[in-house]
Amino acid sequence: MTLYFVAGEASGDNHGAELMRSLRQCDADLNFLGRGGPQMKAIAGEQFANWIDDAAIVGLWEVIKNYGFFREKFRETLAEIERSKPDAVVLIDYPGFNLRLARALRRTTSSEPVRPAGAAPDDSASNMPAGRTDEKTSVFRRKIIKIIYYISPQVWAWHRGRIKKMARFLDLMLCIFPFEAELYNKSGLRTVFVGHPMIDRLRTRKIDSKRDPNLVGLFPGSRPREVARNFPVLLDAARELFRAKHVLRFEIAAASESLAAEISDALTAARMREGLFRVVTGETAATMQRAFVGIVASGSATLEAAYFQLPFVLIYRVAWPTYLAARLVVKVKYLGMPNVLANKEVVPEFIQHRARPKAIALAVLRLMYNRTARNRMISEFDAIVPKLGEGGASEKAARAIVDELR
Repeated sequence: MTLYFVAGEASGDNHGAELMRSLRQCDADLNFLGRGGPQMKAIAGEQFANWIDDAAIVGLWEVIKNYGFFREKFRETLAEIERSKPDAVVLIDYPGFNLRLARALRRTTSSEPVRPAGAAPDDSASNMPAGRTDEKTSVFRRKIIKIIYYISPQVWAWHRGRIKKMARFLDLMLCIFPFEAELYNKSGLRTVFVGHPMIDRLRTRKIDSKRDPNLVGLFPGSRPREVARNFPVLLDAARELFRAKHVLRFEIAAASESLAAEISDALTAARMREGLFRVVTGETAATMQRAFVGIVASGSATLEAAYFQLPFVLIYRVAWPTYLAARLVVKVKYLGMPNVLANKEVVPEFIQHRARPKAIALAVLRLMYNRTARNRMISEFDAIVPKLGEGGASEKAARAIVDELR
């Protein structure tokens, strides 16, 4: 059987690669096609496209500026799926692209003939008697494709009404948070809670290390645009912290070598004191276990920090058009997933204009010196982490996919 994958971000590439390995254990003869990142490509082979560097764009304004690129890739993806005739399409997170793709794919399985993008209506095709097919009819008419979504899009945060619509064009939803499964199952969409796939990875990265009371971990994000917007705030907050406590040192976690180079250049341009900052790549988990406190950009890193019991504050900044648009549609109280799972502010959030260096530094110092506040946050983390599942998410997702195909 052939599975076509679509992942558009580094985290999706990680989860997709783990899922591919588990699927191969279930059925060694599976063929993988699609587009994702370098890890998925290494498993699937040369026929798999690595488009992560161009596709991982965050924010409404950034997407609008790159509309032509996404429109072209959308058409290319549909054409690839039509040519390859897969048994299933597995969509991994990346909702702006993947939800539209799922809807388009489901339309092609309806009774309407499918035409190439931009083609004029074909009267002979549209007037065919019911039940007839000819060469002008899409391959999807002859082979119904299963559409499976892994890493549920967080529509519960900004548009719960879309859940019922999603039930019409998805065959299976694989969720990583337990409350998501309840929402989707109520809509009639078959849903399986598999747990968060990062749990197994984090377990293997535990180290035996005491926390350094003078080390602050800085986590600016995993995408270039995130780092560009968040890192200047982190740098200014670090200055404020150093003024308050001169023995502090800072460790900056970079998601890639290219981002590490950009961060190092920014430190040089800012003429920061030598030895005050250390930039590390591929050591996020270790930094979270060595540091005494952290400042973390919103994203999966907030759950990693909770898992490793690192007291932290959350920050996030985006382009103003993106922020204003989000304010109109987002229906949840909190941005950070630890707070969403706890349904209260466990971690202080400093979003957009509230991400002021002095305020952030004061919140960090409180977690360093106020033992009650520090222990309370760690205790809350102990209650949050079990909600991410017991592990084995990739294996559970793989079994659910194979069962759906059978």
